[in-house]
Amino acid sequence: MRSRTLIIGYALVLALFLFAKHAPLSAPHTEFRDMIDLTHPLNAKTPVFDESPTPAFEAKTIATIAKDKYFAREIRLPEHFGTHIDAPAHFAAGLWTVDQIPPKRLVGPLVVLDVHAKTLHNPDYLISVEDIARWEQTNGSIPLGSIVIARTGWESRWNSPKEYRNADANGVMHFPGFSLEAAKFLVEGREIRGLGIDTLSLDYGPSQDFPVHEFVLGHSVYQLENVANLEEAPIKGGLLVVAPMKLEGGSGSPVRLLALER
Repeated sequence: MRSRTLIIGYALVLALFLFAKHAPLSAPHTEFRDMIDLTHPLNAKTPVFDESPTPAFEAKTIATIAKDKYFAREIRLPEHFGTHIDAPAHFAAGLWTVDQIPPKRLVGPLVVLDVHAKTLHNPDYLISVEDIARWEQTNGSIPLGSIVIARTGWESRWNSPKEYRNADANGVMHFPGFSLEAAKFLVEGREIRGLGIDTLSLDYGPSQDFPVHEFVLGHSVYQLENVANLEEAPIKGGLLVVAPMKLEGGSGSPVRLLALER
C-alpha cells in the first residue's frame, strides 16, 4: 500500500512538472509600455543651491583602458546635488537617514502637477491647494501613498546655472515652489510618500526659513528636487521608482528616478 502511495505521489509530481514546463506563461497583472528617466546627468555644470569658489563636482580619472586595461574614476560631490532625494533627517533630527527609508516607500503611484503656465510670468509662484483641486477635478483623487511631483517648467533653464538659480542683485534666488498649505494638504490629506519638484528646492527661491522642508520632512515624507523630463511623464496612472545611493547616515543622496508608464 505504501509503495502504491509513493508511485501515485511521484506520478502527480511528474504531471505537475510537465504541465508547468509546457503551459504558457501568464501575462503579468500590470504591464508598462514605456519608461521615462526623470534624472539629470551629473557633471561640473550642474546648478547648485549654494555657490562656492570650489567646484561642487569633481571627477578624477584613476585608471584607463589604455594603461590599466580598465576604466575608473574617483568622484566628489555633495549629498544634495543634481536630481536628489532629501531624507527626513535633513531637517528632522532622529528621523530616517537616506539608508533608513523603507524600500517599499521608494516605489509608488506617480502624480504630476503641471503648473508651468502659472510660472511663465511669476518666477516666485507658489503651488496652491487650488492647483491640487483642479488636478483632482480632472483626474480624480490623488491615490493614497502617491509620489507627487510639480512640473513648473523650470527645467528649461537647467543648462544655465545662472538662469536656473535666478538670483537678483541682492543674491536672492527666484524660482517656484510649494505653498505650505499645499504641502500640508498632500501630506495629511493624501498621505503621500514623497513630494518633488523640477527646481532647486520645494520651498520657493526667496524662502529664508524653509517651512515646507520642515513640515514635509518632519512628517517622514522624503523630497525630490531637480527632477527632469516631466513633460514626458504621465500625469497620472504611472509608477515611480526612486533609487538613491544607500549612504549610511546620509541626509540625502543623488537619485535615479524612473517613471513607468502603463
